[in-house]
Amino acid sequence: MYTTDDRGVLNNYAIEPVAYCAEYPSQEQQQRYLFQGAAAILFVSLLVLTAFGVS
Repeated sequence: MYTTDDRGVLNNYAIEPVAYCAEYPSQEQQQRYLFQGAAAILFVSLLVLTAFGVS
């Protein structure tokens, strides 16, 4: 969306998205997040240990 004044100056306006409130995650989603976090910690730990082992 934009407007132009009588001198030809152009003003651009951003289109604002509709805001909404987030919903609290269900018990199943919380368990999935816990599993993903544990897998991420394991993966990063293996990367760090591999880096120490190689060096």
